[in-house]
Amino acid sequence: MMRKLKITGVVLAVLYAVIVYFAYSYQEKLVFFPSKMPMNHTYDFCQNYEELFLTAPDGAKLNAVHIRTEKRKGIILYFHGNSGNVSHLGHVANLFDRKGYDAFLIDYRTYGKSTGTMSEEALKKDAQLFYDHALTLYNENEIILYGRSFGTGVATGLAATNSPKKLILESPFYSALSLGEHRFPFLPISWLSEYVFPSNEYVQNINCPVYIFHGTDDQVIPFDFAKQLYDEIPGTQKKMFTIKGGGHNYLQDTDTFKKGMQEALP
Repeated sequence: MMRKLKITGVVLAVLYAVIVYFAYSYQEKLVFFPSKMPMNHTYDFCQNYEELFLTAPDGAKLNAVHIRTEKRKGIILYFHGNSGNVSHLGHVANLFDRKGYDAFLIDYRTYGKSTGTMSEEALKKDAQLFYDHALTLYNENEIILYGRSFGTGVATGLAATNSPKKLILESPFYSALSLGEHRFPFLPISWLSEYVFPSNEYVQNINCPVYIFHGTDDQVIPFDFAKQLYDEIPGTQKKMFTIKGGGHNYLQDTDTFKKGMQEALP
C-alpha cells in the first residue's frame, strides 16, 4: 500500500512539474491573444484618420491609427485589451469622436500589423515611443491615457513616468501578477510570470486625475481588483464608476458609463 502511495506521489509530482514547465514556456499564449492583420488592409473608420508606423529600437514596426476630429480637445492614447486589434475599435473611435478628442489607437507588437518580439519591457518602451510621438504634435497637458483590461497596466505604467492630463482605466486589474494568481491558483505564478505590470505600484507615482470604470459582475477581472487599485491611488484626484451588473465587455452601453464619460471626457 505504501509503495503504491509513493508511486502515485511521484507520478503526481512529475505531472505537476510538467504542467509548471509548459505554463512557463507557453505563458505568452495564456496571456496574449493577438489577431493579425494583412499589411495591405485598409481600416474603415468613419472618422478622418492617418495610419502610422513607429520603429522601436529593436526594429519592431508598431502600427497605430491616428483619429482626427474637428474639435481637437486633445489626444487620447488608447491601449486595448489582450485580444483583437485596432480594426475592432470602431466603437472606441466613435466615442472619442463624439467627445471631440483625437486619438492614437495602438496595436501592441504581434497584434494587427505590428511586428516584434513580446516582452513586458518592450511593451513599456513601445508605449513611451507613442507618448513621445504624441508630444511632437500636442502639448503634454492635452494628452489623456486610456487603458482597457490588459491595457490598463500599460497605460498606468506610462502615466507613472510622464505627466498626462488624465488617466482613464476601464476594467483594470490590481496587478497582472495578482490576476494570474487568481486565474491559476494552483501554479507558482509569482515565480513563473514574466509579465507583472504592478499597477498598484504605478499609481503611487501618478499626479493626474484617475477615472476607473468597472462592472460588478466582471468574470475576467473581478470587481474587487479594481476597488483595491482605486484604494491604492493617493490623493483625491480620483473617481470610480461602479457599473452594477456590468460584465467585462459592453460597459459603453450602460448609463453609468455614459454619465461617467461626461465627466472624464467633457
